[in-house]
Amino acid sequence: MVRCRLIPFVAALLPLLAPLAAAAQPVGETDACVNGPGIRAEIVGMKDRQGSLKLELFPATEQDFLRDDHDLLAEGKVFRRVWVATPHTGPVVMCIRVPHPGSYAILFTHDRDGKNKFNFWTDGAGVPGNQKLGRSRPKLANALVNVGNGVTTVVIRAQYLHGFPPAFGPVGE
Repeated sequence: MVRCRLIPFVAALLPLLAPLAAAAQPVGETDACVNGPGIRAEIVGMKDRQGSLKLELFPATEQDFLRDDHDLLAEGKVFRRVWVATPHTGPVVMCIRVPHPGSYAILFTHDRDGKNKFNFWTDGAGVPGNQKLGRSRPKLANALVNVGNGVTTVVIRAQYLHGFPPAFGPVGE
């Protein structure tokens, strides 16, 4: 008798629990998504699930944004990089630690061919500001993230080369 009353109750709870089951499992420096200080980047609008994903952390200055990692590290400046295999299904959430609270610039890239070198014609890129990249490199102002003591969440829309004249923009636009 108890069993019959319990079934409708459990059936009513299932739709409420579904979002929890579909929650994204973070990849990268996953401790950064729990303890902080760190950045939790939700990646949306990916063209496909090929290759690997990269999230890079730069100093929040014009002269250092997108500079070579060897130069930044040799000068004692902030630089971090997280590489992960592209998840086959589900939401994509990448985590990266920051050394301390403050302002940083981040860049996401989708290395579709797996060659660890940005291929302008096939690979994707994005920054948290989600402005269309067009035919120029990302602007520092669009890549900035202010991080506190905890975890800061940003949404990055992946952009790929398409259209005529070719320019970077979100898929479908």
